[in-house]
Amino acid sequence: MAAPIIPRQGVTELGARLRRAGRRVAFANGCFDVLHAGHVRYLQAAKQQGDVLVVGVNCDRSVLTLKGPGRPLLTAEARAELVAALEPVDYVVIFEELNVQAILSELRPDVHCKGPDYTAETVPEAALARQLGIAVAIVGDPKDHSTRGMLAEIARRYRKP
Repeated sequence: MAAPIIPRQGVTELGARLRRAGRRVAFANGCFDVLHAGHVRYLQAAKQQGDVLVVGVNCDRSVLTLKGPGRPLLTAEARAELVAALEPVDYVVIFEELNVQAILSELRPDVHCKGPDYTAETVPEAALARQLGIAVAIVGDPKDHSTRGMLAEIARRYRKP
């Protein structure tokens, strides 16, 4: 069964409910434009950081801003549905902001999980996480795969002569 996709305005209540239940909450986020093994491994590792994994999915406008023209390939709703279908994921939320500072402030997870393309020093929300008492964990396998790389390989293989 797929994880529920919660409305953005429901994040505060979700966090409060999970804390009242004594659950350890891990939060991960990303664009997830074309799912690949790196995404799955990232989310599996993020889930190991808590009892509950909440995943933020960037909205279409923020993916365009972050990744450039031609992206995203899939709508935020489609990307959220795919992420929600993954076994480690307990909740998904689509967010409009360019970073997850507001969600961290509202959800108040125990752990903010970022992929191995970050270090503890380069996580954009690290200062806020420290201020809120949220641990930062770098999780997932080495970043040797990417959506950009997959798209380049598809273009190379199917380029007309």
